[in-house]
Amino acid sequence: MPFCDSDSSSSSGDEVEDKDADRLSYVGDAAYEELRKHHNQYWHEAWNVTSGLVIGEVHQTPGNLRSDAYGSESIVGTWGDQGDPPDGHSDWFPRKIGEIMRKTRIWLDVASLGPPDGLFMEEMKKAITFINQKALERGGAASGEDNVKIRMLFGNIIGMPVDCTAVINELTSDIDLDQCKIQLWVGAWRQGVTWNHAKIIAVDGKYLHTGGHNLWDPHYLKNNPVHDLSMQAQGRCAHDGHLFLNKQWEFIQKMQSGFVGWLVNKLPDRMPTVLQSRVTVSEFPEDGETPTFPDMYEKQLIPFDNEGRQGHVPMITMGRYGSLLLKHRPSDDAFIAMVGASKEIIRMALQDIGPCCFPGAKIALPGCTWPKPYLKALGKAILRGVDVEIALSNPGSIPGSLSPTEALYGNGWGCADVASEIIKTIQDEVEEDSDDSDEEAGLRSIITENLRICYIRQSSTKTWNDEKTMGMHAKHFIIDDMAYYIGSQNWYVCDLAEWGILVDDANQTRKVLQEYWFPMWHNSFQPGQDVDVDEVLNGLDIDRDGESMVFKSYNERQALIREAAGNYGAARQVQASSG
Repeated sequence: MPFCDSDSSSSSGDEVEDKDADRLSYVGDAAYEELRKHHNQYWHEAWNVTSGLVIGEVHQTPGNLRSDAYGSESIVGTWGDQGDPPDGHSDWFPRKIGEIMRKTRIWLDVASLGPPDGLFMEEMKKAITFINQKALERGGAASGEDNVKIRMLFGNIIGMPVDCTAVINELTSDIDLDQCKIQLWVGAWRQGVTWNHAKIIAVDGKYLHTGGHNLWDPHYLKNNPVHDLSMQAQGRCAHDGHLFLNKQWEFIQKMQSGFVGWLVNKLPDRMPTVLQSRVTVSEFPEDGETPTFPDMYEKQLIPFDNEGRQGHVPMITMGRYGSLLLKHRPSDDAFIAMVGASKEIIRMALQDIGPCCFPGAKIALPGCTWPKPYLKALGKAILRGVDVEIALSNPGSIPGSLSPTEALYGNGWGCADVASEIIKTIQDEVEEDSDDSDEEAGLRSIITENLRICYIRQSSTKTWNDEKTMGMHAKHFIIDDMAYYIGSQNWYVCDLAEWGILVDDANQTRKVLQEYWFPMWHNSFQPGQDVDVDEVLNGLDIDRDGESMVFKSYNERQALIREAAGNYGAARQVQASSG
């Protein structure tokens, strides 16, 4: 078993050893052991043990940006606020993204589910114009070899193709081609029902922003905004954001270089197709000097950062590539390992756990199932005496003035449904010689004492002024109040490309508990309000999975996949496509 430096190249395929792992807690170590043994070949691609400095407070929207007498800014959530947030409540967030992008001198990566719109587009456009201007001021001829590289990557959701050329035209409309010091690529892809869902802004291998936020103005900045959570960091962890995106760009180049890619390239980007795979890419400027495809990011492209690491804490970056890999889903297994290591309490702020449903009905889409390995891990933790707290989106929540086909947060399952599915995994572990009354009493005790599930609320209410319910889009969990994850990956089954960070430091975790979790939970959880114990027990015999495809013919399976995929991608934020 070779010893490998954490800044070296990918492993040879043996179990790897990362020198940074000696600083991990038992939570981080559980994830690391799983990753190094079973996903070793994707070290420095889909996962890595690293470190970084968490910058400021977590970015929670809706949120209030406050400045003290010394000009220091802080972000405070709206969990204790009554009524709707005021106009401009979260406009600070796209401006913050623009600030991070403006730090770029060499390489910028941006990835999200879909392209920016509204104020997000305005701020990103300003940032790219600023990057170009600063590059000119540093010297060198326009369109020289030292141009700043910018890669922007999105998901080509079925029925919602990304017009890459239109995105480039909008982002660069203020840049004079004769005074251009950037090379910009915008790409989008899907393979089957896999596409990019990671939310990453990585700058020069040093600055990083990641979490749950998409780049959509009506969802976050207007009335009835969806609650979401992201984080900003600085340090070596930023390299991993760049590196994770390489494989997706490699897929775009591979597919676009083939006959199907050539054929699709002849179609307008905005034209939907029925093809299982769809990749598109556009470059700027189109002057013959900007290649069709961007270079792959390498750490050696970035000068060594001589800054110290004071305040940097252990982290594990972890992700998955969906169907781009045949079997491996590294972060899935790391999640299970961390839950398996828990000793005291698991806290979760999630959009959903149950699968995508047909709109308006508790009927899972064909082939969609509950995340059985996750549920089983939670059940085993509860049996060990671990408490589990889960805050979920109110089903069917719609932000802004959008329609249900444009935005829908919450797959449709209730808190009691989620509780039943977790308790099902515990039934099998109950002593076989206990009688029915003892078993029911034991399960009832678990539901009331160890498992707490609720919908999110502000100031103890789950509706806005217009009576629409509050939506949640966060993907956040905390293990034993000593390590936490913030990223793009949901806990319901959806085979997308995802990425996030485990911050493995007790002091930093306490900070996030104070900033986010405790205010959210204090205002959301009301004992006995969202979970009726009898409803949970009566629901243990209900089959909540979608129609099985195991015994279907090939044509029947393809029809069901298309039906499910159509529901996934019918709109920007319909269920699995944007969760």
